Amino acid sequence: MGFFGGGYDKAGPGIPKMPMEKKGIFKFLEVYGRRFWKLMEMNLLFLLFCIPIITIGPAIAGMTKVCRNYSQERNAFVYADFIDAFKKNFKQSLAVWLIDLVVIVLSSIGLPVYFQLAQQNKAFFIPLGIYLACLLIYFMMHFYIYLMIVSTNLKFKQIIKNSFLLVSIGTKASFFTLLNIVLTALVIFVFFFNYVTLGIDVLLILLWSSSFLCFVTTYNCYPVIRKYVIEPYYKSLGVENPEFEYLRTEQEAVFTDKGGTEEPIGGTKRKKRGKRIS
Repeated sequence: MGFFGGGYDKAGPGIPKMPMEKKGIFKFLEVYGRRFWKLMEMNLLFLLFCIPIITIGPAIAGMTKVCRNYSQERNAFVYADFIDAFKKNFKQSLAVWLIDLVVIVLSSIGLPVYFQLAQQNKAFFIPLGIYLACLLIYFMMHFYIYLMIVSTNLKFKQIIKNSFLLVSIGTKASFFTLLNIVLTALVIFVFFFNYVTLGIDVLLILLWSSSFLCFVTTYNCYPVIRKYVIEPYYKSLGVENPEFEYLRTEQEAVFTDKGGTEEPIGGTKRKKRGKRIS
């Protein structure tokens, strides 16, 4: 320990309040791995509540609440928090799901017609492209819609408006979330058309896919909502965001470096050093 000599009488940087945090994919894997088994439970619970098709929207809201807490390293109880969010956000999430059903029905009718017209006349590729772009934007708005439903007290109209704006404001988060959804869908699609791996596909759907995609969405997109929707609200009130309260109470520094003002115990004289064991 003493081979490099000196440096023990000078003030050091002290002990940090929090350890060095990982970033990027490593941080994601760490947080996700910590909640992996709970998210599998969440997946099964979500699918159970989706059996009545009409409740799919509220079920997404319930899953979003749990995944948001997990992705932000906050505590959550799978069943209790899911049911709580399912009930509290039932009306708004049901309204979103009913709109989705209308969009799905209209798209299933409109897209084949546009494709057929485009094959006959290339000029129709322009409205077809616009239509597809609108569908893509609407789909990506869902990255933020359910998160704002469970995280804010905004009215339905404000949620839809903010979601549209956040798709472009949070370009990076929106893009990576979309990329993850596409890759996950491709994995499931490949397994589905292979008889040997069909059982694996069923397990992926039952235990993994829904909660994984929801976790990815909340991990990427909630910070965008916090930055552009939640934080400005609390700043306008002149108060701090209460969701960070747990950081101020649980992660205080164990020791504080006094920056060179420390004095040896028993006086200022330096005593003869004893034997150092390396």
